[in-house]
Amino acid sequence: MTEEIEKGKVGALFEDFLKEQGTYEETTEQAVKRVLAFQIAQVMKEQKITKMEMARRLKTSRSQLDRLLDPENDRVTLGVLSRAARVLGRSLKLELR
Repeated sequence: MTEEIEKGKVGALFEDFLKEQGTYEETTEQAVKRVLAFQIAQVMKEQKITKMEMARRLKTSRSQLDRLLDPENDRVTLGVLSRAARVLGRSLKLELR
């Protein structure tokens, strides 16, 4: 059985594909939120901070913290993310490129 190689953009970036499809910005935003939620959860785990303790430190409810940690929830503000980072002894870094 032989495979034929499709002619086209060999080595094209996935980024370029998303831009062509018109979904680059939305996809990037979702990816960033998922990574931040994962990182916050990992640091909490490393520092042995429970959700109840983290919510107390953030002066918020457990359900609000659950929304922050939910990778699907894209309604979390930069202020909340920054506060969560500070509570964990970390900082949030954003940049324009």
